[in-house]
Amino acid sequence: MPRAKKTSKKPEKLPKAERRLQILSVARDVFARRGYHQATIDDIVAEAGVARGTFYLYFEDKRAVFESLIDRFAQQMTMAIVRIDPADEARSVAEQVRENIRRIIGTCLVERSMTKILFTDAMGIDPAFDRKIQGFYDAVVQLLTESLKDGQALGIVADGEPRVLAFMSIGALKELLYQAVTLGLAEESAEALTQHIYGFLSQGYLRVGEPSGRARRRR
Repeated sequence: MPRAKKTSKKPEKLPKAERRLQILSVARDVFARRGYHQATIDDIVAEAGVARGTFYLYFEDKRAVFESLIDRFAQQMTMAIVRIDPADEARSVAEQVRENIRRIIGTCLVERSMTKILFTDAMGIDPAFDRKIQGFYDAVVQLLTESLKDGQALGIVADGEPRVLAFMSIGALKELLYQAVTLGLAEESAEALTQHIYGFLSQGYLRVGEPSGRARRRR
């Protein structure tokens, strides 16, 4: 009988955009599991089921794929933060604050691998990358600082240096998110965590009351 020909399994052919996303997704999990410095391109391509040459079609090196992951996650986090609008008749300030907290926590629990990477591996790669990460944090601090200044002008935030209050808020939130991801809390925990953070802030500098009855709707 003639021998059956051996066929090597080829990677599934994907459109370029999908292949890039696939490599990013695999790299995210590899970095979260092994850490940036221990992870290698060979680890990534082996898990993605692609050739090393395919990786280089999309990314120059390990740092480039890591930077793409951080950029994408930073964008998600920035989009989750919406400036408070005290003139919004449909939602009270308290509700808007809770929604912001809920979106941030929800994003981090869905993207738990990226949350772990951002808090443990992102700093210390090289000076240029450190500046990039610091730029992200500075942008978040500035956004919160401006919101706190607006709140002080409206009497819904206690007196104090807004930038210091912003640092304190972000520090508390970062530690909570790190512990939530490390402990493996489920996405369903987002609501309970939101209530805890909101309670912490409302007992501190927030001066917002709960809306009476249902939220007013725009006419």
